[in-house]
Amino acid sequence: MTTPTRGRGARVGRAVRLALATVLAAVQLFPLLWMLSGAFKDAAEIRGAALIPANLTLDNIAEVFTRIPYARFLLNSLLTSVVVTALLVFLGSMAAYALARLRFRGRGALFGVIFATLMVAMPVILVPLFMVVARLGLVNSYAGLILPVSFTAFPIFLMRQFYLQFPRDLEEAADLDGCGYLRRFVRVVLPLSRSMLAALAVTTFLSTWNSFLWPLTVAREAELWVVQVGMSQFQTQYGGDWNLVMAASLVAAVPTLALFLLLQRQIVESVKASGLKG
Repeated sequence: MTTPTRGRGARVGRAVRLALATVLAAVQLFPLLWMLSGAFKDAAEIRGAALIPANLTLDNIAEVFTRIPYARFLLNSLLTSVVVTALLVFLGSMAAYALARLRFRGRGALFGVIFATLMVAMPVILVPLFMVVARLGLVNSYAGLILPVSFTAFPIFLMRQFYLQFPRDLEEAADLDGCGYLRRFVRVVLPLSRSMLAALAVTTFLSTWNSFLWPLTVAREAELWVVQVGMSQFQTQYGGDWNLVMAASLVAAVPTLALFLLLQRQIVESVKASGLKG
């Protein structure tokens, strides 16, 4: 009697968990499906409740690119995301290796200070950061968009945790060949860190692509707006044209969705390695 009862209880438990996971997935996916549906509906149909468009059209997407310089916004987002990702991965990995392997006085305190900056949100430092950028004359420039967000603590924290677990035997073998810290890092450590560096690059790119507050603050001319700022302004001007707003949202979301589908394994690995939730 006991074994069949336990087996039935386990099946009921799995069914409940599956039902709960299905409900949560539906709640998460429904806004995306609604955006996808609205992007291909015409103005007469957009306020209807049907999820599948009766008259499928691509005019909304073409109209978005006609009314505002959306291609320019996408290019600005791509440029800033790629440069910020390259700087953060390169500089963050070097700083993390130094904090994980080099022995010097104050190493723990220095890492503690860097780690503490993770607890400070961007809105808290927004005004002083803007004042510094303004004093340097970087407002309304690509340098102002890129440099202030290219030196953050998260890549250092993530890669330091990885390097602390890195096998020392491989580095000691490189030492026997006469490699110093720099050659050891470039020739041995970096090639074996590709998966973690790829995960860091993906999460950094997605975060930069979706950033809104800092680009809105530092870029006042439309030619420097990134796609999130441009989409916000578009919604302000054409808020009643929901079919166009949905089309603009879809175009902005396509690169990040495509990147996630291609590299979801690296994204999951980075979250597991950091112990943080995105």
